[in-house]
Order: sequence, then C-alpha cells, then structure tokens
Amino acid sequence: MKNNLPFIVVIGFVFILVAGIIGYIIGIQLTNNQETVMSFEENLSMVDESDYVSPEKLINTNITGTLTESEIEGLLLMREEEKLAHDVYTILYEKWGLSIFSNISDSEQTHTDSVKALLDKYEVEDPYVDSLGKYENQELQKISDNLIEIGGESVEKALEVGATVEDLDIKDLQDLMGNTTNEDIISVYNNLQKGSRNHLRSFTRMLDRYGVEYAPNYITQDEYLEIITSPYERGSI
Repeated sequence: MKNNLPFIVVIGFVFILVAGIIGYIIGIQLTNNQETVMSFEENLSMVDESDYVSPEKLINTNITGTLTESEIEGLLLMREEEKLAHDVYTILYEKWGLSIFSNISDSEQTHTDSVKALLDKYEVEDPYVDSLGKYENQELQKISDNLIEIGGESVEKALEVGATVEDLDIKDLQDLMGNTTNEDIISVYNNLQKGSRNHLRSFTRMLDRYGVEYAPNYITQDEYLEIITSPYERGSI
C-alpha cells in the first residue's frame, strides 16, 4: 500500500490538472460564443441613419391646401400606429433587453413625430395619448394589448411581434398611399414604409438566428419574400 501511495497522488494531481484545463477551455468557448451571439445581435440591431425620419426634409412648406376626410383619417391612424410600434418595442426592450427593440423604438419615435408634423401643418387635431401603450383608436389599443401579451411569452415571440408590427405598418401605408395625391403625405409615407421594410428585414434575420420562420399576417408571402431577400435600403426616398 505504501509503495502505491506516490502513484495515487500523482494520478490525482494529473486528474485535477486535466479537469482544470478542460474547464478553462470550456469557459473560453462559452465566452466566445456569448460574444459571437452579442456581436450578431448588435449587428442586426443597427438602424440606418435615414430610418430616423426628419419631417423638415420631407415636408414641402410651399404646398398648401386642405386634406380629404380619407387623408385625415389616414394621418390619424398612422400617428397612433407609429406610436404603437415605439411603445411595444419599448416595453419588449424592458422585458428582454435586446437592443434591436431599443434601437428600432428610437426610429419609430421619429416616424410618429413626422406624422405629427403633417397634422400640425394641415391643422388636424392630434390624437396622441401621452402614456405608454395607450391610444385613442380602440382597435389599435386591442392590437397593442395583444402584441404586448404575446411578446412577453418568450424572446422568440417578442421578435415575431416586432415582425408583425412592421408587417402591419407596410400594409397600411401601402393602402393609404393609394388614397392620396398629396405630395407631403406621399413623401412621409414612402420613407416610413422604407423604414418598416428595413425593420422587417432586421426582425426576420434575428428570428432566423433563433431558428424561427416568420409568416406574414398582412402583406402577401410574395411581398414579404421580396423584401427580406433584397438589401437594406439607404437614404431618403
């Protein structure tokens, strides 16, 4: 027994040493994986500077006149729908901490502000409710409440909610642009829709990272595929 003691000590020492090395290697790999995931998420969370819409660049002060009832209704809808996007993303960022929600939420604030600039120019009363997640339009209120509930279930569901909001935005803007010839409105709507297409691309690619395939609820499958397979759009329209 005495002759075997040094051998047992050596074996024990080697075992501890090997275990320590393996643990160190695993720790490095986990750190690298986390950094890779973060880098991937950060890259997809970037918002093009032009997606921060500036009404001063889009609204022509020389254009005057009155709006039709249809145009007014469209502006009221988009003022709150863009606010909905901002509010939902703000709430989901607080829940999950993904920077994609924070960054796109900031962009959405400029979108709703741009519609506000149109309301001001044409002297239309602003329906804005100065409270997170609250709206005058009760249909949008129901949509918001539902999306926030779904987005609270998991990160994957939250990202699907983001794609759904942009999906809805693109469809509504598409419909509204078909009901106006006002150059101010068309200019703002075009740039809001371009921003929504870029946001949809970002949410879709994040969902791909989580192994989730998004199915559009408002635009057609062909329209959706055309958007996500094309490059990010830069600059103002």
